[in-house]
Amino acid sequence: MKMKTYELKLNELHTLAEGILKEFKNGVVILQGELACGKTTLVKEIVKQLGVSDDVTSPTFSLQQCYSDKIFHYDIYNHGLDHFISLGMLEELDKEGLHFVEWGNEELENILSSAEIDTLTIEIEKISDNMRKYKVRHAHA
Repeated sequence: MKMKTYELKLNELHTLAEGILKEFKNGVVILQGELACGKTTLVKEIVKQLGVSDDVTSPTFSLQQCYSDKIFHYDIYNHGLDHFISLGMLEELDKEGLHFVEWGNEELENILSSAEIDTLTIEIEKISDNMRKYKVRHAHA
């Protein structure tokens, strides 16, 4: 498992998105960090880099948003991982494409590893209004 750390201003976020997309085109991206740290903002930038013009919003209340036919966005903050699993959403993560899961945790990482699903975990830390630290770990399936 390799880890890379980036400290970027929000207007530099495209460099992280481009780097992710060069190496990671199919699998699950777990997004971790405090409220309002920029999880959805990162998803917006990656979707934009993929040339999809859909309006990216946090799926906090809908649980899942789809952008194009290969980009999926989930938020398990409100109901937690057990609810996500009970709805059969783990099977969704096995579909071809990029799956962004906001508020995923170590338990989800372990489940995905057991299922041999390629997983990228990104911890986001808000340093200031315009600066974030991104710790990116890639666990190969």
